[in-house]
Amino acid sequence: MLTRGKPVRHTLTYHRPDGSSGQAAGHRFPVQEGTETCVAGIYIDISDYTRALHQRREAEESLCALRDHSGLPCALISAGGRIQQASAAAAELLQIRLSDLVGRRADSVLAPASESAGLWRGWRDLIVRRSRRIQTSAVLVDAHGRQRRARLHLTTVGRGTARATSVWAVVTHQGIAHESHPALTASQERILSLLAVGRSNADIAVSLHLSRQTVDYHLSRLRDLLGAPNRCALVARAYALGILVPQSWPPRSVTGTPSPRGT
Repeated sequence: MLTRGKPVRHTLTYHRPDGSSGQAAGHRFPVQEGTETCVAGIYIDISDYTRALHQRREAEESLCALRDHSGLPCALISAGGRIQQASAAAAELLQIRLSDLVGRRADSVLAPASESAGLWRGWRDLIVRRSRRIQTSAVLVDAHGRQRRARLHLTTVGRGTARATSVWAVVTHQGIAHESHPALTASQERILSLLAVGRSNADIAVSLHLSRQTVDYHLSRLRDLLGAPNRCALVARAYALGILVPQSWPPRSVTGTPSPRGT
């Protein structure tokens, strides 16, 4: 430094009075002191900054370990709707290579569904920070065109900004993969909810203010749509396909259609 006469960036580690270590960063530079050239330095304590970086790296490593080894299908989606990160379980769920999944638009793995409007409303609430987390449902489409209804937990990422920068999407429940079938009507979903309660055809007709013939028609139509030969199979199929919400009583559909009050 004295030979070249140029300042040098320097980082040092020191011991604090309490025994902990600290770090400082700054510059050393030559100064003229009378007739002699000396070395002076200006330093800033960066201990807290270094500690914060270390904690952030640890948090990122823990998050990556959770993403990769928890077995949960999950993905980090940008505010613009593009998949930035994804777990191996998510790629397996969608029957696609992980390298092909990252970078895709998230809506490319969604099937058109009756609850899509609610999903997008919830997404907008997350991005503008009206909500920090929501639980919703969606129908996912894998690389073979098979559909699977899933329950999603969405949580925002990016504090200190007016808008969320990203959203973590985690699949908490999933139905079985199946070929696509026509969307069910609200009446058909209510009938399935009442079947799950154990109501008879007559009770269903009274609860929904329908004729017995209309209820019989809907049940016949549901058996064809869901490939179920009887009432018990219809209920089982509705839960397996994710049409009815698991772990919920009274039974209700994932689109939010509950059993009528008093049933």
